[in-house]
Amino acid sequence: MVLYRIKDFDPDYRNHFDGDDVKDLDLYNGDNKIGSVSDVLVDEEGHFRYLVISTGAWIFGKKVLLPIGRAQIDYNARRVYAHGLTKEQVEHLPEFTDEMKLDYHDEEQVRGVYRSGDYSATSAGLGTAAGTMTTDASMMGATATAMGSTPLESSAALEAEGSAYTGSSAGASTSTYDESSYNYDLDRDLYNLDQHDDRIRLYEERLIANKRRMKAGEVTVGKHVETETARVSVPVEKERVVVERVTPSDTSVAPGEAAFREGEVARMEVYEETPDIHKEAFVREEVRVKKVVDQDVVSSEEQIRREELDVNTQGSTVVNDDSARRRGFVIGM
Repeated sequence: MVLYRIKDFDPDYRNHFDGDDVKDLDLYNGDNKIGSVSDVLVDEEGHFRYLVISTGAWIFGKKVLLPIGRAQIDYNARRVYAHGLTKEQVEHLPEFTDEMKLDYHDEEQVRGVYRSGDYSATSAGLGTAAGTMTTDASMMGATATAMGSTPLESSAALEAEGSAYTGSSAGASTSTYDESSYNYDLDRDLYNLDQHDDRIRLYEERLIANKRRMKAGEVTVGKHVETETARVSVPVEKERVVVERVTPSDTSVAPGEAAFREGEVARMEVYEETPDIHKEAFVREEVRVKKVVDQDVVSSEEQIRREELDVNTQGSTVVNDDSARRRGFVIGM
């Protein structure tokens, strides 16, 4: 099995992925960032086989290989998810260096570590993103020979070291295959060979009408005192004494009738009215405060978008449009 660094296989590989590049994307395990992607290894047909991941401070910056079936690439979020990758696995994986030349035994060490876990690509929900990561030599534009690529061939020292490895790949030593008979179909879950997702999600925007209650204002009803001058007229009566002196018609007094008495007094009481003016409070009117609800309809217009599927065919390709299956397309030859 000959592996190449993706740039050695095709220096213009970015053009085949609309400018996207998996290299230097952040590496996540769930919501935790654990490192980044340093490189991609492809086989002689241009299929993605491994991501070279740098675990950063998670495992002291160790570089290891992550089989493509255990990765999920999200170009929009600029992330690669290594769901289920554990520190124990990274610790048992052989460290990858820029000068390293991979051989069958090195790959067996890597495969043995991932085989020993309970993790499976299917349980991780990989599919659409992972399924778009493979390509072939025709997409890359040339074969390794035509491009003069340098394969990551084995060295004698590494081959000897790989043969002596007896770690997590112990289960692989009992396999019926060897270096000459092994192919990637034997580890389909590691290399995403069974994860074919032909679904394309078509999105549309919808107007969602909700309403929320908010304070529009406040009305305060109170009272204050105003002062004014009021005038009132009250008619009053006052008594007064009038003393009149008159001359009697009979001016003579019979003898003995004149009785001179000292201290004789005539008394007469005199009355008058005085006004009695005071203030009293009365209820002039009552004010009642209440609320009523007025209903209105508010209309709004917005531009919404919807994705439609474009199918381009060439040659004698037959397209069956099955509307009953939510317009899913089946393309056959």
